[in-house]
Amino acid sequence: MSKNLVIVESPAKAHTIEKYLGSDFKVLASVGHIRKDTKVDKTTFDVTYEIDPGHKSIITELKKEAKAADKIWLATDEDREGESISWHLCEVLKLPKDTARITFHEITKPALENAIKNPRTVDMDMVASQQARQTLDMLVGYDLSDIVRKKVPGAISAGRVQSPALRLVVEREKDIDKFESKFSFKVTGKFTKNTAGFDAVLDGRGPETEDDAKKLLEKLTDAEFNVSDVEETEGSKANPVPFTTAALQIEANSKLGFSSRTTMSAAQGLYQAGLITYHRTDSLNLSTQAIGAISGYVEENFGKKYLKVRHFKTKDASAQEAHEAIRPTNIANLNAGKNDYEKRLYRLIWTRTVATQMANAKVAKTTIKITGENEIFVAKGEVVIFDGFLKVYGSSKDSELPKVAKGDKLDCLEITARQTFAKPPARYTEGSLVKKLEELGIGRPSTYASIMTAIQARGYVVKGESEGEEREAIELKAKNNKITRTVVKEKFGANKGKLIPTPIGELVSGFLTDNFKNIVDYKFTANIEKDLDLVADAKLERVKMLKDFYGPFHDTVLVANGVERYNNARLLGHHPETGQPIYAKVGKNGGFIQLGDNEKEAGEKPRFAPLPKRKSVKTVNLDQALKQLALPALPRVLGKAPDGTELIAANGPFGPYLKGGKYNIPMKDSDPYTVTLEEALPLYQAKVDSIIADWGEIMIINGAYGPYVKGPGRRNNVKIPKETNPKTITLKQAEEMLANKPKKATRRGVRGGTKKKTTTKKKTSKK
Repeated sequence: MSKNLVIVESPAKAHTIEKYLGSDFKVLASVGHIRKDTKVDKTTFDVTYEIDPGHKSIITELKKEAKAADKIWLATDEDREGESISWHLCEVLKLPKDTARITFHEITKPALENAIKNPRTVDMDMVASQQARQTLDMLVGYDLSDIVRKKVPGAISAGRVQSPALRLVVEREKDIDKFESKFSFKVTGKFTKNTAGFDAVLDGRGPETEDDAKKLLEKLTDAEFNVSDVEETEGSKANPVPFTTAALQIEANSKLGFSSRTTMSAAQGLYQAGLITYHRTDSLNLSTQAIGAISGYVEENFGKKYLKVRHFKTKDASAQEAHEAIRPTNIANLNAGKNDYEKRLYRLIWTRTVATQMANAKVAKTTIKITGENEIFVAKGEVVIFDGFLKVYGSSKDSELPKVAKGDKLDCLEITARQTFAKPPARYTEGSLVKKLEELGIGRPSTYASIMTAIQARGYVVKGESEGEEREAIELKAKNNKITRTVVKEKFGANKGKLIPTPIGELVSGFLTDNFKNIVDYKFTANIEKDLDLVADAKLERVKMLKDFYGPFHDTVLVANGVERYNNARLLGHHPETGQPIYAKVGKNGGFIQLGDNEKEAGEKPRFAPLPKRKSVKTVNLDQALKQLALPALPRVLGKAPDGTELIAANGPFGPYLKGGKYNIPMKDSDPYTVTLEEALPLYQAKVDSIIADWGEIMIINGAYGPYVKGPGRRNNVKIPKETNPKTITLKQAEEMLANKPKKATRRGVRGGTKKKTTTKKKTSKK
């Protein structure tokens, strides 16, 4: 029997730690929170906790091992959430208040041994801060979600921190809508000295009309061009600082295309395997030992001239979630991770960490000014003369200019004037939104990924999928004393991977901005984060903080209860034949066109049509709405398949689909109003071909990820093992596979659990 019991959060972490501590230690996992706060007293702010039914067997085992152990060590994560889990373990397992609490920001033998030598007790101020955050989110979530559902069509819920994030996305979309597209002509000359050619751009804003652009080219056709100035300077590019959680999410989104959730999932896997330090941190600090190891690696592998030892300090005084930046635990491991996501993220962390202890890059910059007919062209070049940290992190592409001197005469091969359109403000990506939230002080390292997930899961924000549209641009070219005009096509407006608010998201944000200004106010939300830090530092009492917030908030809820149902319906005009009003409205499934007033007012049902593609309630006009109303009614019979099955195009809550007999086939890339029988037949045939066996409610289907058994109802599927031939499975075997399919893991991961209740309750009014 082990003398020591160590309790951590996740089984993966437990396995790694047990390897280092030896036979005298047994390491078990609580698998996240063992209790859930289910009710808050709105007067005293006492919290009722209930044990998660899924943790019953875990708690039984922990109690048994705790009773047999000589000493118990609480080793949950080092942030406030982890501190709270340790407190819950003390309460449920009835452990003494002086139970040893240990923390470490990397899972290595030295770090664990050091933690064992320096135990403390559970920090109740950190617990109080976590409880305050959780209580705030519950109170706001319950009250706000209830009123949002009543007042905003299609709304699901609203949250304390997610609402300001949604507002940022919506406001950026408004800026884009207000943007007036303008253009000018960018004028570029191709010059040469001897045989070396290079480009130079007309200084200042180019001509704003085609006529002016043509006149300029005509003026420059016979011009003599001379070098009027040459400026050569030497500069440097500073190496990067270590990764914080936010910086890691921003960089992984930019360089790897990872979502915040993907980044944090991969980082958690790396941390639990002992490969990186703790991944929830806003500290820039690197330990003395880490700096020594990184510096040694740089000097040994790249040479002393590449080494520049740097120490980092976090400017933000509220950075309390951890004590060190994210870095590899062993810099000698160039690659690590159990899957592609982890491997790519580890390599990103490794290169960034090594770069922090490398010398700056040095560059030689050259600016050449060329004058002709009183017009000035500017060419800029840059050459890396010492790559420094760019050797491992970044790029070092040169743009070298030829050697010229002031007064040199240059030959002009051609001059091009290209119509260039001004770009609207850029939509947020997950990475740039995290960066903005961090700048505003909204959220903390552990919350950014959940914020990104929440606003998308609620249907308030979607990621764009468009690669852009084509438009025409005029290009004038002066060459060999002749001016030619061509029209070229270019892509614009790509939104792939960008965050776009849905009509419902815009409605929810508008309602909250009108009625709950504090909830969506950036400074107010940031100040709450500061108050939570004060609670953690024992400088503010938890109950006082909650009372100061909830009193005014509750009064606002009462007032908002009396406002009218919120809808941004637009009257577009009237039908030219019937005179009925035509509206653009937002419903629970998004925007739509409505012909006629509501049934209660008009006495008859109105007609509905979808919004045109790439149009919103705000941008659609009357002509476009009339065309949509002229579309055929759905469902639409297309004709019959070769086997006699009637094919019908329809629209449902999950988008357009093709109905063929008993099969409902998604049509993601087809418009149900215009799709033809010829276009629909391959979809139907592919579905028929994918059916390996069909027993009515139970089928065997060959899907995109391999064969599986489909049972009655939605999401009642079980994958067929690779070693099993799906064609040999009988109905009885299929029924048994469905009955014995593995239970799905909870989405809350190691800190999660189900929301089912038991009768085991605990009230607390701590702090």
